[in-house]
Amino acid sequence: MLQAEFEKIAADVKQVKSRPSDQELLDLYGLYKQAVAGDINIDAPGMLDLKGKAKWEAWNSRKGVSTEDAMTAYVTLAKEVIMGERLRDRSPVQSNPNKDAVTLHSVHPAITTTVTHLEVITSRASWFYGVFSPRGSSGVIIMDNQAFESMAERTFQYQSTLPPLPVPSLEESLNKYLDAVKPFASEHEFRNTAAIVKRFAKGIGQHLHQRLLQRAKSRRNWLEDWWLDTAYLEVRVPSQLLVNFGGPGPYLEHCWPPCEGTQLERTSFGTWLTLQYWDLIRTEKLAVHKAGNMPFDMDQLRMLFCTCKVPGINKDRILNYFKTESEGPCPSHLVVMCRGRIFTFDALCDGRILTPPELLRQLTYIKESCDGEVRGDGVAALTTEERTKWAKAREHLISIDPANKTILETIQSSLFVIALDDAKPYSTPENYSTMILLALTGDPTIRWGDKSYNFISFANGTFASNCDHAPYDAMVLVSLCYYMDQKVKAVGGKWKGSEVVRDLPDPEELVFSVDEKVRRDIKLAKEQYSKSSQDLQVVSYAFTAFGKAAIKKNKLHPDTFVQLAMQLAYYRQHGKPGSCYETATTRRFYHGRTETMRPCTMEALDWCKVMLNPSATTEEKRQALLRAFNKHNKLMDEAQKGKGFDRHLLGLYLIAKEEGLPVPELYSDPLYIKSGGGGNFVLSSSLVGYTTVLGGVAPMVHHGYGFFYRIRDDRIVAACTAWKSCPETDAETFFQNLCTSFHDIMRVSTLSHL
Repeated sequence: MLQAEFEKIAADVKQVKSRPSDQELLDLYGLYKQAVAGDINIDAPGMLDLKGKAKWEAWNSRKGVSTEDAMTAYVTLAKEVIMGERLRDRSPVQSNPNKDAVTLHSVHPAITTTVTHLEVITSRASWFYGVFSPRGSSGVIIMDNQAFESMAERTFQYQSTLPPLPVPSLEESLNKYLDAVKPFASEHEFRNTAAIVKRFAKGIGQHLHQRLLQRAKSRRNWLEDWWLDTAYLEVRVPSQLLVNFGGPGPYLEHCWPPCEGTQLERTSFGTWLTLQYWDLIRTEKLAVHKAGNMPFDMDQLRMLFCTCKVPGINKDRILNYFKTESEGPCPSHLVVMCRGRIFTFDALCDGRILTPPELLRQLTYIKESCDGEVRGDGVAALTTEERTKWAKAREHLISIDPANKTILETIQSSLFVIALDDAKPYSTPENYSTMILLALTGDPTIRWGDKSYNFISFANGTFASNCDHAPYDAMVLVSLCYYMDQKVKAVGGKWKGSEVVRDLPDPEELVFSVDEKVRRDIKLAKEQYSKSSQDLQVVSYAFTAFGKAAIKKNKLHPDTFVQLAMQLAYYRQHGKPGSCYETATTRRFYHGRTETMRPCTMEALDWCKVMLNPSATTEEKRQALLRAFNKHNKLMDEAQKGKGFDRHLLGLYLIAKEEGLPVPELYSDPLYIKSGGGGNFVLSSSLVGYTTVLGGVAPMVHHGYGFFYRIRDDRIVAACTAWKSCPETDAETFFQNLCTSFHDIMRVSTLSHL
């Protein structure tokens, strides 16, 4: 019976009139081949055969699936395609003669499609075409035409089979560390550090490394808890400005430019799309992020919704209320903040997500309740405080009235926070400065700084976000925002479904009981937040002379291109090398997050010196550039494979700390700090991806820069931050030097015919 159904559906799916998505076609092909031929029995095609490689990978990824299971999965997917039962709208791929188009013939019998920018994932050592880098801000893998849904695979199905995070060899880590400190050392300083490292390697380092190996035997990720505590939960500085990340919604570049009177209508549609994404994760239909056939850890996606950090006197904690459909009930209420007041309502009615018109009804009720009324107490401002102060203020708030604890729990467990902001930041595709500034430093009374996602809606119909960094890395938010961006674009920014509004209960206002101490705490929190916020300089411009297309034409990796340009810009502006942190994803491992890749290598420094030497020839510049590129690519590849050294050194330090041992002299060596160790990187940077989504962060140190960027075919858009109170740094000048560096590299690579 299954065979007959399989054969019939295979014939029926050929007659579909609207072309399925690229991922659907590949899924259909892979399942069909597995069903009729079993495990793949042909060799992988060459790396330049993009069409053949995509088909081969689609089939190979089903290896081990039985004929019956493959047929069943095929029938299920084919029925969805034929009946159009997907909840989300599909966005047909538009062919573009200026992009690398690959025709996939017979992806499934009688189906032919054109895939634009088919994403081929390769290692940096053999990198080509520049279409994909399996990372970004803390591990972004978001690309054009990404498949968001999958019927053949469950979102979390690979979690149990992901490999454990490895522990690098002590010798390799220490050798890499020595290489990393060289650019910042005099000969005398380096000899001293080399001696310290040698003593560490032969002495206490051996003991600490063995203890770390023992720890790794009992944990699939030896770093996970340590990293969460050290990087986030034990940190006492105000997290909303100094730890959180934020960014602008890219929708103004097409369907939603700034426009008065559109705030609530657009917010209702944006909220609906966000709820669709929540439903994808909850039903485990969100496509697994992969590098080629290699699945990435998806656990961080669980932290996007129904998640909140809670302050503690010495250490914070993360509460996560999210559950998949198979795990049980999941909170479904939203929290809306407007003019210092807090409201909540359920996003479901009779088990179904509210439609945009229904969400508009709820948001309108809230906005009208606040218009012309006295502002609320703005308790949310307390989340901007230093963590211990906020923890004590929270304890006092709960002691006043038990109902306050219930309100806090309602906020903490909510899907996410919608912030209705009265500000009207004007930004353009070429200048996002104002919007990113407000994303990072906006009204503290209408965003909950500890919440995993604050969806910020401005009065002129533009959007931004602000998110706690502790539960997940930025790739999670980028994936959501890019999903929303593509869906908004696909329907022209307009809801085209039913306008019927069901009978819904009014939103409920959540009113804290406060006393004079709470009011005083709120006042002080707003004052310190305002002072810190006014000190942050944000510059976010688009470099439009060229982008990814021209860079890869010269056979250069776009991300390495930007990183080396950043090194040259810093050297040109400050006359010295800049210690730099670039995130490398370790999501190929169980619960992997990030490793540090240090772009300021000796090869990069030598290249900077050659570039600024007026007597250097073009060939000398070219050779130095190649050496710097190759070193960067090698280190990034190793870091992504769990062979970086920064997290290893952190682990050894924490073993010593837990055993009550003296801090090894390696960590108190001046070069350790000078080279960026201990979170002292002058340049804190990340590639956000190759999509329309951008973000921003505050600098890691007072004399440093925060630098996030995205790379498109025709442009590079960057968000650079600095502290105004530091006389050494200036974000505007740094960006101008960066642009000069872009042209310098392009000129050398073009004249040299790399």
